[in-house]
Amino acid sequence: MLRGKRGKSKPQPMHEMTDTSTAGLIAVAFAPFAGSFLGVVVQRLPAGRPIALSRSTCATCGTQLGARDLVPLLSYAVARGRCRHCGTPIPRFHPAIELAATLVAFVAALVMNSPEGIAAACLLGWALLTAGWIDLDHFLLPDAIVLPLLLAGLAASWLRTGDIPADAALGAALGYLAFAGLAWAYRRLRGHDGLGMGDAKLLAAGGAWLGWDSLPMVVLIAACAGLAAAAVGWLAGRPVTRMTRLPFGPFLALAIWAVFLLQG
Repeated sequence: MLRGKRGKSKPQPMHEMTDTSTAGLIAVAFAPFAGSFLGVVVQRLPAGRPIALSRSTCATCGTQLGARDLVPLLSYAVARGRCRHCGTPIPRFHPAIELAATLVAFVAALVMNSPEGIAAACLLGWALLTAGWIDLDHFLLPDAIVLPLLLAGLAASWLRTGDIPADAALGAALGYLAFAGLAWAYRRLRGHDGLGMGDAKLLAAGGAWLGWDSLPMVVLIAACAGLAAAAVGWLAGRPVTRMTRLPFGPFLALAIWAVFLLQG
């Protein structure tokens, strides 16, 4: 996909560097607003609530929030983390996801070397952030996010080459089949589910974006991240046993984005 022979890289022309820098600044400036929308999706999609056609309200007093209440990060800081109508503390989830989306854009701007690369890294990172956050909260990877992400990976491959490369299509197929097979085997051996089909679909999306030969690296990074999270939980005093449920989606999402950045 985004691979090539290593060698001496030609310096970027000044106008290309300027375009890339401008794209990075725009991405970082837009990111908190993207994060605010992602927060709406994370809260409403699992509950089956409308995303675009419903006004935001205070969860405690029910007052509809105006424009001054909805400026990402700034409104929270000015209101000192409280609803200005009833004084109830605003959940820290909102500034957290806005900051996370901004961090995605900042890293994309640092790593990618073209406006198109920055845009792709941001869109992929924000979609993975949303899917991973929902899985962390609900043990659910919604098809409404994962399946469009898979199609977007195939479309991105087509835009780069004019045709869907075989490694993108093969990556999607192998990503799904590998995890679906593991889930089936685990269920037969242990008598209960260990991996969800949402994980298989997310890895399929990763294969579409990255190509089949990147899948082992994705799984390795995700597994190491999951083990590290379990170790941190154990050190923090939370019991971790073979029956402890641990969502794998956030670690898969992190691994897919990390490998995409490495390729880019």
